Amino acid sequence: MSLTLQEFEERVLELARRRAEQAEVFSVETVETPVAFEANRLKQLRTHRSRGVALRVIAGGRIGLASTTLLENPEDLVRDALAAAQFGAQAGFELPSTIEASPPAVFDPAVEALSVDEMVEIGQRMIDRARAENAALLCEAHLDKVVSTVRLHNSRGAAGSYCGTSFSLSFGVNLIRGTDMLDVWEWQTSRRLDIPSDAMVETVLHKVRLAERTAKVPTAQLPVILSPKGAGSTLIESLASGFNGKIVLQGASPVGDKLGKKAFSEKLTLYDDGLLDYAAGSAPFDDEGVPTRRTALVTEGVVTAFIYDLFTAYLAGTQSTGNAERSLSSLPSPSLHTVWMAPGDASLEDMLADIQEGLLVDQVMGAWAGNILAGEFSGNVHLGYRIEKGQIVGRVKDTMIAGNVFQALGNIAAIGRELYPVGGGLRLPYIYLPALGVASKDV
Repeated sequence: MSLTLQEFEERVLELARRRAEQAEVFSVETVETPVAFEANRLKQLRTHRSRGVALRVIAGGRIGLASTTLLENPEDLVRDALAAAQFGAQAGFELPSTIEASPPAVFDPAVEALSVDEMVEIGQRMIDRARAENAALLCEAHLDKVVSTVRLHNSRGAAGSYCGTSFSLSFGVNLIRGTDMLDVWEWQTSRRLDIPSDAMVETVLHKVRLAERTAKVPTAQLPVILSPKGAGSTLIESLASGFNGKIVLQGASPVGDKLGKKAFSEKLTLYDDGLLDYAAGSAPFDDEGVPTRRTALVTEGVVTAFIYDLFTAYLAGTQSTGNAERSLSSLPSPSLHTVWMAPGDASLEDMLADIQEGLLVDQVMGAWAGNILAGEFSGNVHLGYRIEKGQIVGRVKDTMIAGNVFQALGNIAAIGRELYPVGGGLRLPYIYLPALGVASKDV
């Protein structure tokens, strides 16, 4: 006979605390509704419900984990977790004795109330608007609504839960002209129903208009402006992963040996933030019950912190930063919430006006194909524009950029004064680099 989720959790914890030094029950209930349009047509819509329970134990000083989606035999889950602990890592930490939730808002009733019909209407309106301007466009739109409940209880008396919402929206177009293929896309994720779909379409169409003409750039060191999306995929997203305490401990971080040292331009200040209202990565507490917080990763060019969960903090001889993330089938691991950069004082127009010949980069593929430990990167410019005498004059093709993240971010000409959401985990400005390696096959 199946138990309710709450009954199952209570029974598992009761059984586990008798046989383990510490025990923790983590559960997630999720209702997800994705809607997908491809090649201008509705392709998929459905609602998927899931729930599951994970048990982490510390038994014999070692960590064990087991999970299940079947709420029938709590004894089986406890037995499996204890068996896994025989081969688990040595644990030198204690689970929290209380859960003190931090303040970010993570639930929006408007997301929960959003119907499938309304989601289909949003996607169709986006496609109709794009094709009204250019009927040759092949459009894709993906919408995803998630409502989830997270609960955490442990044998030291800590207990907490929260309900969160998430809404994701992406829109992209493909335009084929002879042998030329153009792809432009945008996407955002928020815990609130606040993503402006009309503005997203206009952004995509504006970039398509800028790409109507093609232009060439020389193979040279050139001034480069990185859009927020370009900065994320080229430098910040992969660099930010280097602040993960687990990667630092493995010796695989490009900034692992730079704590307390100046590694970047004084213009660069970078945060990881779990306290932003309605940000996709925010939560009242992390997946171990530690309150989330704002952590300054880089302060005026100096590396000032790494992020940790309980286990990696124990290995590093420090404290958790409230960055534990997990799935039901995996142990907690450090994960960034939302990475954002302190804005500067320049506008995009200011940056363009300063460049006689250069490149604006918006979409990059494979940027971190170089020596990550040395901070080297290189990637294909999937969408970029030639700048000539302060103006965008056309889209570049068959072009690559390459450089070293410490050199690139060590000499920043300007940082934009506005932050833009990039996907669900970044908020970045435009970044103006005075020199970056550019290679073009056409010149």
